[in-house]
Amino acid sequence: MSRLRAAAARGLRRQRRGSGSAAPNGRSSSKGASLREGAPARPHALHLFRDPVEIDALRGRLLAWYDKSRRDLPWRTLAAAELDADRRAYAVWVSEIMLQQTQVATVIDYYNRWMQKWPTLQALAAASLEEVNELWAGLGYYSRGKRLQEAARKVVSELAGRMPRTAEDLQRLLPGVGRYTAGAIASISFGQATGVVDGNVIRVLCRLRCIGADTSSLAVIDCLWDMANTLVDRSRPGDFNQALMELGATVCTPKSPLCRECPVKEHCHAWRRVEKELASASQKLFGKTTLVPDVEDCGPGGCPLCLPAAEPWDSSLGVTNFPRKAAKKQPRVEWTATCVLERRGRLGAPEYLIVQRPSSGLLAGLWEFPSLPLAPGLQEEQQKEVLADHLRAWTRQPVQTQRLCFIGEVVHIFSHIHQTYVVYSLCLDGDVALDAASSSSRWVTEEEFRASAVSTAMKKVLKARETQRGAQSGRAKGSKRKRESKLGAAGSTPTGMQLSLRAFLRAQPPP
Repeated sequence: MSRLRAAAARGLRRQRRGSGSAAPNGRSSSKGASLREGAPARPHALHLFRDPVEIDALRGRLLAWYDKSRRDLPWRTLAAAELDADRRAYAVWVSEIMLQQTQVATVIDYYNRWMQKWPTLQALAAASLEEVNELWAGLGYYSRGKRLQEAARKVVSELAGRMPRTAEDLQRLLPGVGRYTAGAIASISFGQATGVVDGNVIRVLCRLRCIGADTSSLAVIDCLWDMANTLVDRSRPGDFNQALMELGATVCTPKSPLCRECPVKEHCHAWRRVEKELASASQKLFGKTTLVPDVEDCGPGGCPLCLPAAEPWDSSLGVTNFPRKAAKKQPRVEWTATCVLERRGRLGAPEYLIVQRPSSGLLAGLWEFPSLPLAPGLQEEQQKEVLADHLRAWTRQPVQTQRLCFIGEVVHIFSHIHQTYVVYSLCLDGDVALDAASSSSRWVTEEEFRASAVSTAMKKVLKARETQRGAQSGRAKGSKRKRESKLGAAGSTPTGMQLSLRAFLRAQPPP
């Protein structure tokens, strides 16, 4: 009999979870069969915004908070004050490209200098790529600046200087403008009621609706875009999109969200789950028990937006259970030999040889010290040999490996590459004449080097060389002081002896 009761209890639990004849969405149990046959599962209503009253309330609360709490950022100020639609769109466009993969605090100075130098599309289109790279240096992801200028030139030459007015046309006509950037420009600059989805928006929406599936999957991305387009305020689309991004950047942060300060916490299913768990824990202290339903449990299973069964809700994480991301792909490891090749300039200060990288690929068009990739497993002498061979192309004279001085290793992490620069230095005794017909190499002073379009990695390399030079100078000075202390000086007093008053007065320099 006990077995029968246990089986009946299991059946009752399955029915309560929605695995009986009636599923939560009103469909019959044939949904389970369709899932087994490979039909795509449909998101449960729990994860969606369908109530117009709730949507209106969320919009109002978010916009009221944004009007009161938004940060004063230069691109917002410029876009709000600019009456010309094309110049306004350009100002927003530059900010959105710079903000990709880069923090706001870093972008502000770059943005101000950019807009001061190229305040219009026409000004940017007339600039050289070298100028663009020089201003972009240090901001990372250098292809962004190149594509931005290419698109600006297309607007000027093919579109008569008129920016496309819709997100669809922006994405279709401008190279380097994706779905997010197009939506941001169209909504902020032209008032198109279209949503945006970036990292901040993904985090906010996933917490609002307990979306725990992999956010890099196509099904989740499509759902998030649909949700963003549903929520965007029709009368203030640009402000709403910025408010959603602002919320993710300042309140709904990745690791330490300020849920108590969130203006839309009443609409957040993840926050409700946390509050219910806290209430349940409090009741247990008084001997009461209350069942806390699993907010991510959508019934019979197969929901494409729920937390994976292998990684269920973790109470210790709270709202940071969402979003869940797939494990990052490990960056590939690369080694590069680099030589700081220097000569004495006209005023005795060192000058450095820099060469230009190819016009495509990683760090395209930027300047660097002579470098070449290293095969794995090379010993130091082998590294010197391949580097010496490479340097002959620039010095046009034999390079002896014993003159290459090892500085150290400089590590720089690109988005997909773990790069180690094995750095050597070589001081040339005489001058090295460069090929006058070639514009891909030049001698520069330290000041000119820092003003050139060089990557952050090369700045690290130069710093390593300067550190080595400082250490060598310190050792030389130390040796000189040691020699002087051994020789002594005329009239000096041995250490530990006290001068008489007459000797002390005699030793003082005249005023």
